[in-house]
Amino acid sequence: MTRRHGIDLTYYDLGRTPFFACQADQRFSYCLYVPEDYDERGAERYDLVVLVHGTDRTAAEYRDRFAAYCDEHGCIALAPLFPAGIGEPGELHDYKFIDHGGIRFDRILLSMVDEVAAKYRLSGPRMKLHGFSGGGQFAHRFLYLHPERLSAVSIGAPGLVTLLDPRWPWWAGIGDFGERLGAELDLAAMRGVAVQMIIGEEDTDTWEITVTEQDALWVEGADAAGATRLDRLESLRRSFEQAGVPVRLDVVRGAAHNGFAVLDTVRDFFGRVKD
Repeated sequence: MTRRHGIDLTYYDLGRTPFFACQADQRFSYCLYVPEDYDERGAERYDLVVLVHGTDRTAAEYRDRFAAYCDEHGCIALAPLFPAGIGEPGELHDYKFIDHGGIRFDRILLSMVDEVAAKYRLSGPRMKLHGFSGGGQFAHRFLYLHPERLSAVSIGAPGLVTLLDPRWPWWAGIGDFGERLGAELDLAAMRGVAVQMIIGEEDTDTWEITVTEQDALWVEGADAAGATRLDRLESLRRSFEQAGVPVRLDVVRGAAHNGFAVLDTVRDFFGRVKD
């Protein structure tokens, strides 16, 4: 095989890459977008943008829609794939809650980042993270655990939110955060992360996000944030700002629950954040 630059990287390591198995746990994989002009012999360093899919697992499409942004801003995009059915057939939601079935999905993602950092010149340990819907659930919970690894986080239309509220247990709140996740919440570090919350103004359907006491996901406080994604994102925003964590809230006109419809605004937000 002819290597693009003739040192270590090949044709398949640049541009839109294949999905690579995560070496820490090969049940999970990721694809990348690396600017075509990446030069192994160069000195330029690249910011990392991580794009977390929703329940439909459209990881490659999110990656593709950030390709032009990466070319313009000198970034590498990483899109993890957390397949459905890990642990039990038909399971769709595990990664959204970070810790499920003995798997720590935050650590899986960080292992993927470590692999990318070993292959390409990244600008540093901090990254920009966006997730929409199920990815938005993952994104704000990852922020609680690893604010020091983020320069910016874009939280898109999460169906179920974890409020910065100690009255409720995890996942509805942070009452037993340390016990459940083995970490301390670092609000000072969170205040150093640029936070966007984003949603479509017509994102009002509740069929997928209503949790009752008969559901396996139910915990006390599960209904405390409101009925719709709009209600819940506003409750999340208020809980952040009451904790002294500033938020940029974007409500995208004409958009319903469509992660691709909000990406122009996400790219604008990321483009304004300097590490």
